[in-house]
Amino acid sequence: MVGDAKVTPLRKTQPCPECKRPSTRESYPFCSERCRNIDLNRWLGGSYAIPVTEVEDNHDEDFDDRG
Repeated sequence: MVGDAKVTPLRKTQPCPECKRPSTRESYPFCSERCRNIDLNRWLGGSYAIPVTEVEDNHDEDFDDRG
């Protein structure tokens, strides 16, 4: 009866961010090592980036109000 025990997963299965198949315990949150490597390659290649807005340098005008 040892094999009949129901095992509860550690995490709830969710869709893979790459292909939308159900995730697996070994590659969570991805469905496979392949999808995990695709995502890692995008990070290392610079495909994922946080947009940055540049601020103009007006140091002379902003900080010296004495005239």
